[in-house]
Amino acid sequence: MDAWVWWLVAAVGLGIPLVLTAMPEFGMFAVGAVASAITAGVGGDIVAQVLVFAIVSTALTLAVRPLAKRAAGQQPGLRSGVDALQGKQAVVLERVDGQGGRIKLAGEVWSARALDTNAAYEPGSRVDVAEIDGATAVVM
Repeated sequence: MDAWVWWLVAAVGLGIPLVLTAMPEFGMFAVGAVASAITAGVGGDIVAQVLVFAIVSTALTLAVRPLAKRAAGQQPGLRSGVDALQGKQAVVLERVDGQGGRIKLAGEVWSARALDTNAAYEPGSRVDVAEIDGATAVVM
């Protein structure tokens, strides 16, 4: 069998762990093997084939890994549920202090308590939602 066929077999062999483990490094090595198969197909000797494999695989690893790490560390841009309510403004319906109260938040009536236990907010005043604790909005 020709050398280029062996490189394609190696590419498929490296693609299997990529699918099974979701490790992108195997995909980069598979692309390096395909590049080596092309090198063998155009008549490159074994040294050229191995060099192409090493260079392509290393270049892809160095280029793609930092991008993948950066993308994995980012928070999703769209918050939903109670996470989306944090930072919103609300209107006090019943006096809110460290013990409790009621606010209107996003069109709904919520139980609320003040973040600062010594603070009190009177009806009609605007407050910011610091967090949601169960079914209670913690405001400031």
